[in-house]
Amino acid sequence: MDHGEPGPGAESTGVAYEQLFHGHFGPMTRLAALLGADDPEDVAQEAFVRLHSRNSMLRDPHAAAGYLRATVVNLTRSRQRHLSVVRRHRPAVPEDVASAEAHAVRLESSREVVAALGRLSARHREALVLRYWLDLTQAEMAEAMSVSRGTVKSHVSRGLDALTALMEGTR
Repeated sequence: MDHGEPGPGAESTGVAYEQLFHGHFGPMTRLAALLGADDPEDVAQEAFVRLHSRNSMLRDPHAAAGYLRATVVNLTRSRQRHLSVVRRHRPAVPEDVASAEAHAVRLESSREVVAALGRLSARHREALVLRYWLDLTQAEMAEAMSVSRGTVKSHVSRGLDALTALMEGTR
């Protein structure tokens, strides 16, 4: 027998299958959706593909509809199980990584700030570095610089003003 040629009754089977598809695809899709499938049309289509591979089921349209329903239920349940496993074992989302351009801009900005800091007076530079790079409190800064808290406040304020002026001059 030549497997390339349809056998006897294949044309009527194709018509019956087409009628079954048109009559049941919508209800099978709705069934899959109601059962919670994330892709109800795909589930319904897969059920029809599986039915088609079992052509003998088409002899009894009632048995075919039952087979489709059972297949939709099982496929939906299987996909939901699969998705729950995937969600439980999902790898950690990598942090956003800055682009090479953003990194280059940040490096250039850092160079500009460091260069501007180098042009400040020693006391203003010390105050800004202790405050913004080491995140020290005013008391800790006063102790490190051997000055009063009021002097620390003054050095930070004047240092920021001078740094701002220098940075605006470079842009």
